[in-house]
This record gives sequence, C-alpha cells and structure tokens, in this order.
Amino acid sequence: MASTHGAEVLVASNRGPVSYEVREDGSLHAKRGGGGLVSGLSAIGPEAGAVWVCAALGAGDREAVRRAGGGPLPDEDTGGQRVRMLGIDPEVFAGAYNGIANSVLWFVHHMLYQTPLEPVFDAEFRRQWEAYRAYNHAFAEALAEEAAEGAAVLIQDYHLALAPRMLRQLRPDLRIGHFSHTPWAPLDYFRLLPDDIAAELLTGILGADRAAFLTRRWADAFTDCCHAILGPGIPSGTRIGVHGLGADADFLRERARRPDVSERMATLREEIGEGRRTIVRVDRTELSKNIVRGLLAYRRLLTDHPEWRERVVHLAFAYPSRQDLAVYRDYTAEVRRVAQEINGEFGTPGWTPVVLHVKDDFARSLAAYRLADVALVNPIRDGMNLVAKEVPVVTDGGCALVLSREAGAYEELGEDAVVVNPYDIGGTARALHEALGMPADERAERSKRLAAAGTALPPARWFLDQLDALG
Repeated sequence: MASTHGAEVLVASNRGPVSYEVREDGSLHAKRGGGGLVSGLSAIGPEAGAVWVCAALGAGDREAVRRAGGGPLPDEDTGGQRVRMLGIDPEVFAGAYNGIANSVLWFVHHMLYQTPLEPVFDAEFRRQWEAYRAYNHAFAEALAEEAAEGAAVLIQDYHLALAPRMLRQLRPDLRIGHFSHTPWAPLDYFRLLPDDIAAELLTGILGADRAAFLTRRWADAFTDCCHAILGPGIPSGTRIGVHGLGADADFLRERARRPDVSERMATLREEIGEGRRTIVRVDRTELSKNIVRGLLAYRRLLTDHPEWRERVVHLAFAYPSRQDLAVYRDYTAEVRRVAQEINGEFGTPGWTPVVLHVKDDFARSLAAYRLADVALVNPIRDGMNLVAKEVPVVTDGGCALVLSREAGAYEELGEDAVVVNPYDIGGTARALHEALGMPADERAERSKRLAAAGTALPPARWFLDQLDALG
C-alpha cells in the first residue's frame, strides 16, 4: 500500500499549512499559515519529499480539494510543500471536530466541565464518536497511501488520537509518532469518559512507536491513565517523550521591528496615555485561557491598590475563538461585559482602565509585547502557552511575567515568573501589584532568563527532535 510518491516524512494534523477562500469571480485565493509545524517541515529540506495530510476546513478548502481531484494541492499555493487535503464529509467532520474533539476531548484534558450538568454521554455522543472514528480512519488511509516503506509519520494532537493504531494496522512497516499539544487529564478526570472510550483513546495513541507531550507532567498523566485503565506497563512498547515547544526568537525579533508594528505601537501609546504602566494579555477567547478571572483580578487590583488608578492600563487582546459553539460565544460576550463594567466603574475622561481588542491583529499583538511592563498569562490549564515565552523575547524594556502554575510553560519559566493559582482572584491581584512594583533592573534580568528558557527548543528544532527520536 506504499505510495508511488514515496514520502519519507509525513505530518498529519487537522489544520494544514494553507487555507482557501472562493472569491466572487469564482477564483480560489490561497493563504499560507505559519507555526511550529511549518517551520519544522521547512527545516528538513525538499529532498525529504515530505507530505502534509490535513482536513478541508471550510467551503474554500473543499472546493480546492474538488478542483485538485482529491490529489495534492498546487505547489504555488503551498509554497512548494506537498499537501494532501482531505475532503471529509461535512457532517462527519462536524461530529468529529465540534462534537468530540472540541466539546469532549478538549473539555476533558482542560478540566472544563461543570460536572453537575455535564458531560452527558448519550446516544448522540455515540453517533459523534462514530464520526470521530471515521475522521481518524480517513487520515490513516491517506497516510498509508502516501508513505514510502519505513517512512516516519508525525501525527498531531487530540483530533487524531485514534489514527496511530489505525495506521499501524494498515502499515506495520511505518515509524509512527503522536504528539499531544494539550495537557493530559489526570486519571480521576479522564475517567469521566465511558470506560470503552477511555481505553480506545489510549490504545489509539499507543499504536504509535512514540507518544510525546509538551511537559513531563502531561506525559506522566498519560502513563498513569494507561496503567490504571489498560493494566500495568505499556505492552505495546510505545516510548514516551517530552518536547517543550519554544518560541521562535529570530522570527519574533525580526517581525517585531517591521513598520506595521511601529504603527500599532504609536496607536497603542495614544490609547494608553503618557507615562502609564501596561499589563498585557494576548489570548483567544478560549474557555481555558481564564480571561474573565484575569479581568476580575485587575479590578481587584484597582480596588485594593487605588494608587494604581490612572497609572496603569490593561491591554487585553481577546480574539474570538470557536464562535460556532454557543458556550464560546457566551464566554466572548462575558469578556466584553466585564471589561466594560471595569471601565464604567473606574474610568475617567483621561483614562480607560481596560483597552480591549477583539479583532485578531498579529502586528498589534507584537506591539503590545514590546510595550508590556507586565504580561498576564493565567490559564486554568494549558498544554504550554507560547505567549508566556514570546513576550520576554520581544519586550523593549523588560517584562515581569505573572504566570499560572497550571500552564505547561510553568515547568520551564516558573522560577523567574510571579506564579499564581489561576482560580484565586485576590492572589492574582497581589501578583499584579508585585509585578508592577518590581524594580526595573530585576524585571530586565528576569526577562533575559525567561527569554533564554522560552527559546531553548524553537519550532524547527522541536520538530526535528521528534523526527530524530523516531530513529
């Protein structure tokens, strides 16, 4: 079943390196993405003949797949990267992606359920689980078709937890790795899942030669679940690894000096006002990011320490995420409401306490990084959190980091951060006060150490390390 194309390296992920939109004249417009996987694949060079297998995510993507006849996308759209995009039935995709991946697995691993009412694993859940199986099987079949004998396959994330086992059954010759970009739930929480589903998820990943995680904590949680649910040991022989994805310092520093970032900085300085300190956060309005409690902690800071009123501005960039799910729309609305409430309570004609932006703008995010005196990163739970690693790299004057102990980044950055319990509003307010009052020289020294730790394994090296570890 090996491909005549004979790809020696393959990557599989839900989202690929390119997306499409259909324009009014019927033409397709391709937009190339970035990120760690794109950097990693480019680092191995064209001679590897790598293939990226991904899903068509919208109407434009599906039209591109149709025009390509189900084969590889045009090289001019993908920057020369060979990409096979899968036109999975929209109903199957919705059940797998929204029904299971984002509404069950994400909630389990980030411990987001309100357990008196949810989860409810009923007949509809079982229907969606069949869609998740079908989605994973489509990936396994495509990988099996594209891979050369003995090829290395790196399967990414919770969307594709079943694919390693399925691919192993189709192509036992392949070297298969699975990487989890999320936390892994502790055993007691993982056992919210029906017993057969929990076992199927674990054995799915254990179809890989190697299962890797962002931190040792998440790796240990996975092995705890395997031992308790499947029995002592890992009989498949799957090796467990840890690769703590870092920030891309060279890219960030170069990108942060471009003219569009300078323009955004000038605009932000006007919004902030002369001589004021800045507390910066940049997040998607993802439930796990804990934006509302961060705003409540800022309000508590202004209440408990009135000396900071009119002397500090909270730049809160909260970019809407997963707005096709009602719970995410409600959360985004709550972020807006609390920010407006704080501005109404404390604002003066010359001072807006919270400057909230909800439209995604990477250049503006980098501008905020450069202006940050304090970075607030307080997730309920996070696989890593690259913002915590990026801000110290880009900051102009040194930045104090207020960091949740539940972020994966805590494992590497905790020593030089001001660490908080993400549920503790008062404790987070005290941490913000401490960070704002930190002497400039201490802030600068901590920033240097945070930047060094946060860039120790940049995206290309992170990817190559996984590839090397497969042998």
